[in-house]
This record gives sequence, structure tokens and C-alpha cells, in this order.
Amino acid sequence: MIPLRSDEPDYAKLEDATAQTLNRYGNPIQLLPDGDNGVSLHINGDAGIGDNPNRTRQHAFHFTADNCIGCHACEAACSEKNDLPPHLSFRSVGYVEGGTYPDYTRINVSMACNHCDDPVCLKGCPTRAYTKHAEYGAVIQDPDICFGCGYCTWVCPYNAPQLDPFAGQVEKCNMCVDRLEVGLKPACVSACVGNALDFGVVENTPAGREQAAVRIPGFPDPAITKANIRFEHRNPTPLEVTRPDSAPVKYRRDTDSAFRPVVDPKDDPGEGAQRRWNWSRLSSRENPLVAFTLAVQAGAGAFLTTFLAGHGAAPVALAALVLVGLGMAASTAHLGKTLRFYRGFNNLRHSNLSREALATACFGAAAGAYLVADLAGWPRIALGVGATAVAAGIATIYYMVRCYLIPARPFWNHWQTAAAFVGTSLALGGWLGLALAPGAPLALCWAIAAGLAIEAAGLVGHARDMRAAEHEGAVSHYVQTTTFGRVYRLRNGVLVANLALVGALAVSGVTHPAPWLAAALVGMAAGTVGRALFYVVVVPTTMPGAFFWRNKGFEEHAREIGLAANPAVGVTPTDH
Repeated sequence: MIPLRSDEPDYAKLEDATAQTLNRYGNPIQLLPDGDNGVSLHINGDAGIGDNPNRTRQHAFHFTADNCIGCHACEAACSEKNDLPPHLSFRSVGYVEGGTYPDYTRINVSMACNHCDDPVCLKGCPTRAYTKHAEYGAVIQDPDICFGCGYCTWVCPYNAPQLDPFAGQVEKCNMCVDRLEVGLKPACVSACVGNALDFGVVENTPAGREQAAVRIPGFPDPAITKANIRFEHRNPTPLEVTRPDSAPVKYRRDTDSAFRPVVDPKDDPGEGAQRRWNWSRLSSRENPLVAFTLAVQAGAGAFLTTFLAGHGAAPVALAALVLVGLGMAASTAHLGKTLRFYRGFNNLRHSNLSREALATACFGAAAGAYLVADLAGWPRIALGVGATAVAAGIATIYYMVRCYLIPARPFWNHWQTAAAFVGTSLALGGWLGLALAPGAPLALCWAIAAGLAIEAAGLVGHARDMRAAEHEGAVSHYVQTTTFGRVYRLRNGVLVANLALVGALAVSGVTHPAPWLAAALVGMAAGTVGRALFYVVVVPTTMPGAFFWRNKGFEEHAREIGLAANPAVGVTPTDH
């Protein structure tokens, strides 16, 4: 246990005398039966258990926006306690602003991990690095188990898990359980000079407070994870508030007084509604995932279309095996700790990422077994393992889609993701089957046309829904049609033209390889561009930043002028 100072001030001590039975989500606040005080958290190797009478009750932060002066003392205290590098911060302070002079309002928002009732980081993590403890209700992540895939940073709506590209792992707020064990509030709370942050058993309104709301302008929907944080903000709020960072998002008050995110075009003429190319910005740290998804979908689609068309062939199985191998190698290269890739199968119970990895591995193994059986002349065995490969391939695409249906990323959380992945599998797989299986039936031609049609239908439905949406998906679509507007239109035009060409070839029964090869090359190029767009334009449901801190625009500018080379600036490296 950490030592207690004899002169520890009262404001730093936990002081909950009572607790309610249920929280506002209907879940019990008491996480263990009465009389069970939990187990040791082995803090600093100490097997002792704290004597806090509320040790097994859910605790939560309480933030009073009216008191916050934006001094960032909570950030500094958290960083000092956890010995964090400048580019990481378990707690960050952003703000939104609105109104006109002289009635101008700024609302500061201090945010860390909310230690949710339904932690999506825990369910998404393929390595089981997260644990929801009955002790204080803390969600604690073990960086030694983590292999740095970063998936938890995608699914968390609040930007709580922090990926460190240098260490190749994720870390986050641990609720300062070492301080809780000796009766002290977390370091950030004790350091707050404006009495804006408080901490205690959830649903207990701190002394001197009148409100314990679950929403504040700029805070994502707490229902996604049943977040354990409470707010007070009683000062008048404008009907609309904007962010000082470069994200084209603003928040508009709805009829139920909640603030909804909508598109904010900003006033910068260089980033307005003009359509631009920005080819260089299509490259991102997710490039390995572009390669992984396209390669695996092409391999699975090739095997499925040829096998189900009754035209199985060893070359197609070999190509599928090679593509799956290359895709998994690219996926492994995306990890912060590549040699720990085997931990990706640890959370099959909850994580779609683990299930996707297992299905992909099973598909590769079954395709390899089919190749051996086909070459050895064992038709019955080939039929059996081929059917197994088909089932595994379908499961691979299914779980690949599920990985991206994330409420924290509304742009992906749409049926268009399934349309894009299934369409790519059919189109790329059909083209590969035509190239490697001479005399392939016309069914493969129709599979290609169907794949392109499915993807086109998904894009039409997606654009319609995103334009009408009031969430970050609409913002992502705005970025797609402006910052990358010309690339987006070119990709769509090529897709439609290719669909028309392939449909005409299929209807006319043309089997000459030249037009099909041309269509395939164009389709692969368009598919690669579309998949890169898929990753770079997505805007997560994250907390607002400040002008310098947590501002993507400032980070890009700092990289352009070389300022990012100074570690003290705190710009996160682009490597992964």
C-alpha cells in the first residue's frame, strides 16, 4: 500500500457514508454480496485489502463544468502519477464554446475512463487485457497482456484507452485504485484547483452539488457502455456549441435538451465544402488493415465462388491460401507487439476480433487441406474439406463485418460495411477464379456483377442515411465528400462504369480474358481506394479537444513544419 501523509487534506479523502441500491441503468451498485469485501488487488506486491466500507461498490467521477477553469492540473497530476510520455494522457481537458459577444459561453470538459457497467473495451479486446473488478467497479487494463492492436481505442466512445506507438501497447486510467485502497480520491481529483472534479460511490451527489446528470455537450451517448460518470452544468447553454479543434463537428440542442452532433463546415476556406483530391492523405497507420481485409476477402471469395459453382481447382485453393497468409501477415504487422500475435485468440467468448482471427485461420487451414486432397486425387476428402473451407470463409467475412459494426464509429456502424465486404469478396474472388480456373462457368461472371452491384447499392444507401443523420457518421460523410471529394466521386464513377462493363460482358457471354482482365485491374484499384477511404474518413464519437491538445489539425500542421519532432509538443507518432 502507498503510505499516507499525516497532513493529508480532507478534500483528498473518500467520504461516502451512504449508498443507493441501484444505479440509473437498473444495475446494482453493490457488486458483491454483503459481507464480502473482495480480494486483494496486489498493489505494489502487497496482498493486503483496504478497509474502505464501500470497497465493493461501483465508484464514479463527478465533473462540475461550471467550476472548471481549464487549468489542466488534473491532466498534469495524472501524467505525473502514471509517469506518462507527453503524447499520452489518461485524462484530458477539452472544451466547446458558443454564443455571441457579450453572451459568450465556454464549457470545459475533463474526461478519463468512465469504468462503465458494460465496458466495450473489455468485450472487444482479443487478448483479454481488461478486467472489470468488483473492487470499486474499476475497469483495469494490463499492458503486459496487450499486444497493441488498438481495437479497444476504436470501440471506446470516450477515447479512454491510449495506444502508445513507441511501447506497442495500450494503457489507460486505472481509477487510482492504489489511492482508493488507503482512503484517498484519485490523483486528478485531489489536484483539481477549481473543485470541478469529485469522486465517490456512483449516484451519490457530492457535497455542494445539486445535479448528477449523464450528459453534457460534447459527451457521447452514455447508453453505449452505461458510463459511470456524472455531470453538473447549470449555467445557461447556447442552442449550439462548437469545438475549437479541427473536427467538423458541432453540437445542437434537441427537443429533449440533449445535444446532438451535427456537421460543422468550419470557416477555413481551405477546408470548406470544396471537393479536393488529397491522395497523400489516403495513407494511414491502418494501411496493413487495408491489405488484410482486401487479401482475405479476395481469397475467401475466390474459393467460395469457384467451389460453389462446381469448378473447384487446386490453383484457386493455392491462391486463397497465399492471400490469407499474406493478409494475416499484414494484420500481424499492424500489431504493436508482432511476436505476441497468438494472443489474438484469447477472447473468443466476447471479442469479434478473436473470432475473426480464428475463422480466418480455419479457412486457411481448410483451403490448404483441400489443395492437398485435390492434388492427391482424394475427391471425397476434397469435397469434405472444401465444404469446411466454405463454412469457414463465410464465418470469416461475417466476423470481419461484425468487427466494424461499432456504435462508437457510426460511419462504420451501417449495413454498407457488410455490403462493401461481401461485394468485394464476390467481385475480387470472381475475378481471381476466372484467372486461375480455365473454363470457369458463367456463374463466376455473374458473381462479379453481383458483388459490384451489392457494393454500389451499399454506397447509395450509406450516402442517403449519412446525409440525414445527426451523429459523427454525417461528419465522416462530409469529410469524404469534401476533403476527399474528388477521390470519392472518381471511385464511385469507376465502380458504376465497371459494373456496366461486367454486366455487359456477362450478358453477352464474352469469355475472352482481355476485357475481364481490364475490368479486374480497374476493380482492384477502385477497391483499394475505397478501402483506404473507409479507414481515413471515419470520425469517432470522441471528446472535444482544445486548440493545440487533441487537435488533429494542429498535429498535421506540427508534422508539416517539423514541430512534432520535439517530444514535448505531445504529438502522437504516426507509426504503429
